Amino acid sequence: MKNKKICGFLLTMLVMTTVLSACSRAGTSSNSLSLHHNEVVEKPQTGGVVTYGYSSPFMGFFEPAFYEGEDDFHVLEFITEAMFTIDDDLSTVPNIATWQESEDHRIFTFKIKPGIRWHNGDELTVEDWKFAMETIASPDYTGSRYYSVEMIQGAEAYHKGEAKNITGLKVIDPYTLKITMTAARVNTIDNLWPYPMNKKYYTGVVVKDMPESDQMRKNPIGIGPFEVSLIEPGQRVEMKRFDQYYKGKALLDGVLYKVFDDKEIISLFEQGVIDIENAPRDTYEKLSKLDNINILQSNELAYEYIGFKFGYWDSEAEKIVMDNPKFADKRLRQAMYYALDREGIIQSFSHGLGKPIETPVSSASWAKIPDSQINTYPYDPEKAKQLLDEAGFVDVDGDGLREDQKGEKLVINYDSMLGSHSAELRTAAILEDWRNVGLDVQLNGGALKELNTFYEAVEADDPSIELFNGVWGLANDPDPSGLWRENDLWNYPRWSSERNEELIRDGTSMKAYDRDYRQQIYYEWQKLVNEEVPMIFFAERESITAVNKRLQGVRVDSLGSIIEPNKWWIKD
Repeated sequence: MKNKKICGFLLTMLVMTTVLSACSRAGTSSNSLSLHHNEVVEKPQTGGVVTYGYSSPFMGFFEPAFYEGEDDFHVLEFITEAMFTIDDDLSTVPNIATWQESEDHRIFTFKIKPGIRWHNGDELTVEDWKFAMETIASPDYTGSRYYSVEMIQGAEAYHKGEAKNITGLKVIDPYTLKITMTAARVNTIDNLWPYPMNKKYYTGVVVKDMPESDQMRKNPIGIGPFEVSLIEPGQRVEMKRFDQYYKGKALLDGVLYKVFDDKEIISLFEQGVIDIENAPRDTYEKLSKLDNINILQSNELAYEYIGFKFGYWDSEAEKIVMDNPKFADKRLRQAMYYALDREGIIQSFSHGLGKPIETPVSSASWAKIPDSQINTYPYDPEKAKQLLDEAGFVDVDGDGLREDQKGEKLVINYDSMLGSHSAELRTAAILEDWRNVGLDVQLNGGALKELNTFYEAVEADDPSIELFNGVWGLANDPDPSGLWRENDLWNYPRWSSERNEELIRDGTSMKAYDRDYRQQIYYEWQKLVNEEVPMIFFAERESITAVNKRLQGVRVDSLGSIIEPNKWWIKD
């Protein structure tokens, strides 16, 4: 699983994410999940520029190895491409690279297509891919993607500064790379880092300086169909067609990626200012009435959650520390689950575009446990009150609000993000549900936070953040690595256990090459998180993408809305 902050996406809570993500999409796909098309009846025309809207200022880390959220990832989807892509059955398949796997599943020999050009004219070679993996494994790398190279032989020693190179990476020729893994893992290809970095372009820039380098912030390059021509930090990115794109010239002259206030999204689409944007669900009804707009819908490969903070990230040890006793009693966490009218909130504030979920595995996945085998946490305020009483959270002073188990005042801080029209009302409804069972949950600081401010505080383990509402994008493979282990930076709740670690390891072991065995492991893992409630799994949602009818060739799927943008075109 990888973040889209979502690495995504996102109502007010959508990160990378983005999630996010990771973030979760290896590349673009021409035949992915649940495709929805604009009707195309005429021959595509060439020329013109379209505007892709986004709701929050972007960070500006325009390099796949360093981006943190969906805000930057949208730009990367126009200018970069990955070695692999995702097929319609959620399996990883070749894109730029093909591979052969040894019988013991430890050695992979990759071959890439010759003649692919970077935006500065350099030819793509496997040295660029090797360089990207070395960057991520560097001791000075501060990003969150080490999990995508840690399986390579020698990566750990390199990461600790004990070796000058990664022994498992061997360049055979400019188009052939041999990678040796430390052990067989059933999902090696699914988790292996798929994006190259131009080695020549970063000459003289050490890893610790890359995040603020001109190569990343002012003049990023890629191998995708569009290249960056102008960046106005945080507000707009102008991209023009890259005429040497290896799949052929894009039909559009360019794309403008621009930040707009989502509270104005209806009028902006009505006026034709925006051509395409992933729109908040609460705008669905009004957008669908606009004559110049098509609404494309798809199930998100992501989930919305409310996370508890159990501790903090120890940057020296690179692992979580669970030192917060506030949520130690799982009966409190379970009670807060039962107290939420998730279905009602989805209907009232998201036009029913979603459904409650109980685990962090997509309902489309072969690894999803049947609901009959787990607790579905239906809306049950009386059950919530019963659990709180049993746990010793009772109203001592008669003010209608419960004290903690020591009889002291209990106040819980809650954080969420700005974004949609109904963000404040939706948050108020969530807080009211908890107050109705006697829990004093208050909006931290008295206001919702801007997306980047929110995630910076969550990742930094700001002591004031105790309960937070976010969204995670999911990978095509159900392996929870990257989000759920004790050494995963993106494990924002800072929760783990011995059983959790054991099950995650077992899910990628040699035994896991047996799909039935692996499925059972993930069933057991879902039972664990469903019982322990390290986070409240709120909903699996349906996304909406608003598209001006003049823009043709757009498809959306569960992984996103920027699919083969080289085939987008403008109808006069």
